[in-house]
Amino acid sequence: MDKRNKMKIKLNSEDIANESYFQTICRRFGRHHLAAVSLVIVIILGGAALLAPLIAPYQPDEIVGTFSGAPCKEFWLGTDQIGRDVFSRLLYAMRISLLVGIMATLISTVVGVVLGLIAGYFGGVADMVIMRFTDMVMSFPYILLVLVAAAIFKPGLWNIILILGFVDWPGIARLVRGNVLNLRETNFIKGNIVAGMPLRHILFSEILPNTVAPILVYATSVLALSMLDEAALSFLGLGVQPPTASLGNMLNGAQSLTVLTKQPWLWIPAGALIVVLVMTINFIGDALRDALDPNSTR
Repeated sequence: MDKRNKMKIKLNSEDIANESYFQTICRRFGRHHLAAVSLVIVIILGGAALLAPLIAPYQPDEIVGTFSGAPCKEFWLGTDQIGRDVFSRLLYAMRISLLVGIMATLISTVVGVVLGLIAGYFGGVADMVIMRFTDMVMSFPYILLVLVAAAIFKPGLWNIILILGFVDWPGIARLVRGNVLNLRETNFIKGNIVAGMPLRHILFSEILPNTVAPILVYATSVLALSMLDEAALSFLGLGVQPPTASLGNMLNGAQSLTVLTKQPWLWIPAGALIVVLVMTINFIGDALRDALDPNSTR
């Protein structure tokens, strides 16, 4: 038994030594069973949202049944207060939430990465100006800043995406700056500078690839936060406006005690979907953090 176990350990060690970096990440990620299940759930929900026009039995704004009808064979999740199919609206609402989360995350990541690279690499006046501006933005209460911006600008899908995108960048900027400050002092970066390599090559081919891992992990938390913010703003009437379906404005119609107690199909599906999306994305982010950690021995 001891010889067999030693042989198995030796074979496993050889396989690990010969695997690529991508295979190492996948192996480490797969050890987090909850994150693996979460990834499957996100793929299924994302696919359902993407294929909503094919899956949804009705148009999201079409009045097809009785007012506040209970779930039945024809309407799996019932109908809302004006007779629209809740299941169809839920699929289209999920598209809106994912779109807002992904686009806001992309905007904040691009802005944060560019400013962090500039501040960390050049230092001096550029670093001082960018970091003081970053500190100023971060000094405002986050939710208050979002609410004020949403109240000033006209409520709508793309306005919410831009507001969230330009509010979430400071954390990424500080993260990138810290990594660039460390990488700038390494021998391979100094060698590139001495060799006269173009600045574009140093920043985007040498420094940025070595900063992708923490950026990717941080971006998952921004994605979850952006989806929560969109739902909150739409619930308050400052986000996506009816008749366009979003998870937030679907919850907006469930404020009365009658709906909360006697018509749970109007708010439980949308609320549960928000919880599931945010939790699964956070689980994936936690697993990515461990999988991309160069010091991990797992």
